[in-house]
Amino acid sequence: MPHPWHTIDSVSTEEGILELRQRGDQDFLITVGGRVLMNSRTHRTEVALGRLAGSHLRNQSGPRVLLGGLGMGYTLRAVLDTLPPAGKIVVSELNPRVLAWCRDPLAALTDRAAEDPRVSVKIGDVAQLIRRYAGDGKLQNFDAVVLDLYSGPCTGDHKRDDPFYGSAAIHATRDVLKPNGVLAVWGEDYDAGFDKRLRGAGFTVTSERLGRGGPRHVVYLGKLKPHNRRSVQGASKRSRKAGS
Repeated sequence: MPHPWHTIDSVSTEEGILELRQRGDQDFLITVGGRVLMNSRTHRTEVALGRLAGSHLRNQSGPRVLLGGLGMGYTLRAVLDTLPPAGKIVVSELNPRVLAWCRDPLAALTDRAAEDPRVSVKIGDVAQLIRRYAGDGKLQNFDAVVLDLYSGPCTGDHKRDDPFYGSAAIHATRDVLKPNGVLAVWGEDYDAGFDKRLRGAGFTVTSERLGRGGPRHVVYLGKLKPHNRRSVQGASKRSRKAGS
């Protein structure tokens, strides 16, 4: 008979009680308002997300990655495992308690990924951080942006002005990427509207659904070509001038 789950830590959030639960030695759950966000036994797509994003950075001398969402640290570990020694990852995590969990009770799951010297963590909303980087020309751009949020793009739920997956958000993310930069996004299911918005912002897009049974989440990978970036940005500037 399996051991019962027990809560080892919790914190109040706007969306309900955020809890870390444990069963036995290696089984963990993160829940919010009773909804399961992550299970330590099922992290296939999180690993795939990190590996797909990181695979484009292997031959670069000092790539910079922005990761939105820490979770249990599986995506972070997957990016680290593909990153050159001189690479750097900025992690944007909304709740400091999640960072504390990844540095203590969950640390062994990812070989202490959150404590890797290549990682710096900023507590806050990744959408706000992206807008700040996009609006400040003095800040260094990224070679990859990885969004591993507990709610991905979903048909019918996310409008064009969604702070993470809407048109304005995608354009802001494009503007913090270097030429040939990549945007990798985790989703619960395929969203054709999100795919279309990515292409409209100058990305070439592929998507993968992992596994053969059970939940088959999707990983989007958008690659920004240099000429696409220039042409789309130029079109945006001409449009602003025409409308001014």
